Amino acid sequence: MFKKFTNGCVNLVQNYLPDPFLFCIMITFVIFLSGIVFTGQGPIDMVVHWSGGFWSLLAFAMQMALVLVLGHTFASAPSFKKLLGRMAKIPKKPGQAILMVTFISSIACLINWGFGLVIGAIFAKELAKEVDGVDYRVLIASAYSGFLLWHAGLSGSIPLTLASGGETVVSATAGVIGAQGVPTSETIFSISNMIIVGVLVLTLPLLNKAMHPTEDKVVTIDRSLLKDEDAFVEMNRGEMTPADKLENSKIVSLLISLMGFIYIIYYFINNGFNLNLDIVNFIFLFLAIALHKTPKRFLHALGLAAKSAGPIMLQFPFYAGIIGMMTGTNADGFSLAILISNFFVSISTNVTFPMLSFLSAGIVNFFIPSGGGQWAVQAPIMMPAGEALGVNPAKTAMAIAWGDAWTNMIQPFWALPALGIAGLGAKDIMGFCIVDLLYSGVIISMGLMFIGM
Repeated sequence: MFKKFTNGCVNLVQNYLPDPFLFCIMITFVIFLSGIVFTGQGPIDMVVHWSGGFWSLLAFAMQMALVLVLGHTFASAPSFKKLLGRMAKIPKKPGQAILMVTFISSIACLINWGFGLVIGAIFAKELAKEVDGVDYRVLIASAYSGFLLWHAGLSGSIPLTLASGGETVVSATAGVIGAQGVPTSETIFSISNMIIVGVLVLTLPLLNKAMHPTEDKVVTIDRSLLKDEDAFVEMNRGEMTPADKLENSKIVSLLISLMGFIYIIYYFINNGFNLNLDIVNFIFLFLAIALHKTPKRFLHALGLAAKSAGPIMLQFPFYAGIIGMMTGTNADGFSLAILISNFFVSISTNVTFPMLSFLSAGIVNFFIPSGGGQWAVQAPIMMPAGEALGVNPAKTAMAIAWGDAWTNMIQPFWALPALGIAGLGAKDIMGFCIVDLLYSGVIISMGLMFIGM
């Protein structure tokens, strides 16, 4: 029965989910019409909101492109590939490979979401090279499923924003949380959050393993497609010009890497283990330079990795436009995002409010796939409503955080880096991700409703 259900989800996605870019365009049309119908704004108003948001994520799009390119370049370094290769030899059966990649991806995403997205996909590719009979689609979907946990981990933007405190938090929560903020002991490290995380870390691997098709329906990948393309060819040193010698100098890479590592150490001394996208990319960059040993090798690997960054560069502006339409207000100050949030508040009680906050955040995330953007829209509504119902503010915030991460399982926006590394399309993995979405939704909802902070 379970495999039939999984196959049904896979077939549904294969038949009806278009390319992620076309999916993005379809969402654009849906939000455009919804804004006209539900907020009473005119077509020109919606176009203005769309165009106003279109370029608002350029810095973030560059960060995400670098996460993909630099992470891929780092992971392609010979020494790191050997490490992943040795780890990939541990599992002997398809089920063991699925268990391992899900667990490692989940832990990596709990540490840092950008790191987890890249490492999970690259490790999945290494497993595909070593394990016979493993379904490549399930393997990559399992690697991506770890991303479900990111907002409950050390890089979760909402709990870290609360911990930072200050006037920004006071303003965002309409005064529910003071300038002192909320420590991570009440959010990331609260009892309810750690129980939800623990259950998912232990059971998601088993769920993904159970989705692996029977032998006659397994879709494998030709291993020749996973081999390194355009392998680097060393020059004969006797034929090198002075410029060639500089490009192939280990000293140059060593010195610039040393500068990078000095700053990384300095950063952690002054900021603790506070990982953000900039420092993650900084680490990927200088580790990649050091491990590739020469500028020539590094640039060769970078050029290969950059080939998969195109979809990110194209689609992020369109999603920024969608965010502009979702948050664009009418004359009365209402937007689509506000209307969705208000609806869930209106049907809530103090018992159901955390669960319904989670569900509303999941819906909003589908159209505003940005933790910071979603928090800015929902916090001024959900936080005061939760306080009025007697719900712990930290629990309301974590409900929004979980909702933001939850529907990433069926939102191609965040899958782009993993898909770029894997060489797959969204429809190849999203059928399996639907099953992860439904299962995790039940676990998270129950945890938020019945477990105290």
